Amino acid sequence: MPASKPNTVDEYVDMAPDYAREKLNEIRSLLKSIAPNASEELKWGQPVLIEKRILFSYAAFKSHLRFMPTGPSLEPFRKELAPYKTGKDTIQFPYDQPLPEELIKRIAEFRYRDVMENDARWMY
Repeated sequence: MPASKPNTVDEYVDMAPDYAREKLNEIRSLLKSIAPNASEELKWGQPVLIEKRILFSYAAFKSHLRFMPTGPSLEPFRKELAPYKTGKDTIQFPYDQPLPEELIKRIAEFRYRDVMENDARWMY
């Protein structure tokens, strides 16, 4: 990302390198389809969607797009996530591969339901 800091999610996406912008718009659209009433903000310099609490975060890095739906939201999908590099709360999607849209949607739906029904926390 450039040295200047964005103030909005739109600015964040617009300031991303060309190779990242398409993936950012794609994941943003997917997540907004799951949580259409969520507000978009920048937290820690990265886009988040918030409804009741932070639902998801995503960010552009040099070689990948990172999606952060929290660890408990990843657990039911660990086998399907095997092809991707994952962390405790994150998934990395390389830019040279298509985003696994259906998998992202299912993870996002799981997280959304967990927050709405169980008031799940952001970080554990």
